[in-house]
Amino acid sequence: MEGNQSWIAEFILIGFQLSEDMELVLFGIFSLLYTFNLLANGMILGLICLDPRLHTPMYYFLSHLAIIDISYASSNLPNLLANLVKHKKDISFVLCTLQMIFNLIFSSMECLILVVMSYDRFVAICHPLQYMVIMNWRVCMFLAIACWSCGLCLAIVQVSLFLRLPFCGPQKVNHFFCEIQSVLKVTCGDIWINEMFLFAEGVFILVGPLSLMLVSYVHILWAILKIQSKEGRKKAFSTCSSHLCVVGFYFGIAMMVYLAPDSSHREEQKKILFLFYSLFNPLLNPLVYSVRNAQVKAAFHRVLQKKRTV
Repeated sequence: MEGNQSWIAEFILIGFQLSEDMELVLFGIFSLLYTFNLLANGMILGLICLDPRLHTPMYYFLSHLAIIDISYASSNLPNLLANLVKHKKDISFVLCTLQMIFNLIFSSMECLILVVMSYDRFVAICHPLQYMVIMNWRVCMFLAIACWSCGLCLAIVQVSLFLRLPFCGPQKVNHFFCEIQSVLKVTCGDIWINEMFLFAEGVFILVGPLSLMLVSYVHILWAILKIQSKEGRKKAFSTCSSHLCVVGFYFGIAMMVYLAPDSSHREEQKKILFLFYSLFNPLLNPLVYSVRNAQVKAAFHRVLQKKRTV
């Protein structure tokens, strides 16, 4: 593919340089992890839908988080698995663009949903008597719609700026999926506007939410320390520590990828971080919120008992 052109047919995803045997081994491992992701997050969604006791704001937002995790993994992994088993690394321009849109939407939405979940915990622990007044269903639906709308708008802006760029030379993307930073590097136009908006979005969607969450958890920690009951302190701390595990893992990786200075030797590290995030982060949420959550475990036992009686 030579010469300048504004439209191309496909990209070549370089990914990791591996032998065909190793690609088949990775196909098996990644397939299992992806299946576990679908089953675990699907179980969370099913329990929240089936058990009326989980029809609360906390689990309402957790159901959105499960949908986001399923959708994010499904936008990346099927194409990666297909390339591993077929030993091919090409992806069409249209599919690559769609992959970028979905990745931007779901990664932005996860940041915002985590902020909303931290606010929900702040209200529940610091203002328990006013919880159902502040976090009524109208407010919950508004916050969820705002998260989805914001993620969609940010993705549309980024991809619109990307589509205006021309392409030239071999379209080899140094990644295992169409991550926007990597795809921008194969364009031959001026990408400073794209990079500026991408950095601004990173600050808006990462630094801002993380700052709000830290403020919320300082207040939460102070409120927990003032709880007289030892059992009450343990229960409140257990719920919040689970959320902090998810927040720290997600924001830590995202900030290293999007806000740290770029360099050639960091590209391989970024690919590993993205792979780790795509495979393990969707599994982390259901494990943290189910294994360490007594209400979810109780709901699981109730659903099993209902099935046995039927």
